[in-house]
Amino acid sequence: MFTGLIEDIGLLHSLLPTAGGEGKPEGGLDFWIETRFSAGVGGLGESIACDGCCLTVVEWDDTRFRVQVSQESLRVTTLKHWQPGRRIHLERALALGARMGGHWLQGHVDSVVCVKERFDEGASRVLAVEMPQAFAYGFVPKGSIALDGVSLTINRMDEDCFWINLIPETLLRTHLGDKKPGDEMNLEVDILAKYIARLATLGLVPKP
Repeated sequence: MFTGLIEDIGLLHSLLPTAGGEGKPEGGLDFWIETRFSAGVGGLGESIACDGCCLTVVEWDDTRFRVQVSQESLRVTTLKHWQPGRRIHLERALALGARMGGHWLQGHVDSVVCVKERFDEGASRVLAVEMPQAFAYGFVPKGSIALDGVSLTINRMDEDCFWINLIPETLLRTHLGDKKPGDEMNLEVDILAKYIARLATLGLVPKP
């Protein structure tokens, strides 16, 4: 589990095909990501959210870690477009007893969404983002949403779009301020909304 509070902005150092049995490529990719996390911070098998995608660490060195990305993850996230030099939001899994500053995230991307509009409002930057209709149940004004792994508040919404406000602190600690119309982001809907929607579908709670 994650909270959507970014701990570091890493850098994609390199990528290469994941070796399968007998050294044959298995269709996925290995990413080497540079970070300020040291090898002593975590062990092999640790989960790290990379732009909102929960990935498993399979190797560490002093300044980098390696993760393996499956074909499925490449299909349903922005990972398929990543190239060396890309800046990446990084968050380690939530430790037992740690303070909960954002909202519950699994690191399971629901959809890839596009920025539709960007403008500045005082010291903040506002992004208008497309709202996928398949997950419209998960959007409510002042509710929580995650974009590229960052916990954010929905300011307002209409039928096919929602707005978020990036305060100066968010602009400083994330790369969301660099997003422009047409850029894609990984979206994760609030897990509580998913379970409520599922229970409603099964008739176990009243539909709104």
